[in-house]
Amino acid sequence: MTSVRLVKAGREKVRYDARVLGDDGVRVTVEAPWSLPTTRDFGFVRFEPGDVFTEHYWRDRWYAVKEVRDAHGGLKGWYCDITRPVVATADGALVSEDLDLDLWRSADGSDVRRLDEDEFAAGGLAERDPLAAARAAGALDELEALARGDGFTALLAPRR
Repeated sequence: MTSVRLVKAGREKVRYDARVLGDDGVRVTVEAPWSLPTTRDFGFVRFEPGDVFTEHYWRDRWYAVKEVRDAHGGLKGWYCDITRPVVATADGALVSEDLDLDLWRSADGSDVRRLDEDEFAAGGLAERDPLAAARAAGALDELEALARGDGFTALLAPRR
């Protein structure tokens, strides 16, 4: 078990326990149930109690990819957070710093959408840290290209 801490603007947004499925030194994969007791309806997908997230975090990439399945194992899709590379703390927690940009890819690939670009622009990262803002924008472009093709299969495949 580990703890996943999602941080935004220096403050912890959420913390939850997760089971470590793998850690190859670059990518850490964990599994966790939906962390809220209520449903969150985004309009294009609903995250609900009973949903299971298989989350992939990289130490060298500016994003995290979260596969979302319902309580019966049906694939809903992938929710991707643009983040700084994940950091493991001394106590083993994974800290992921949210940079506002997100991407959704439905299970069948027919719905790929960029999310929160207005929030990203309003957040002022481009002024405070232009290099990080450029890395974030590049990560979103990379994920969108992977999502629109068959790139998620290779990206999320176990490394050998």
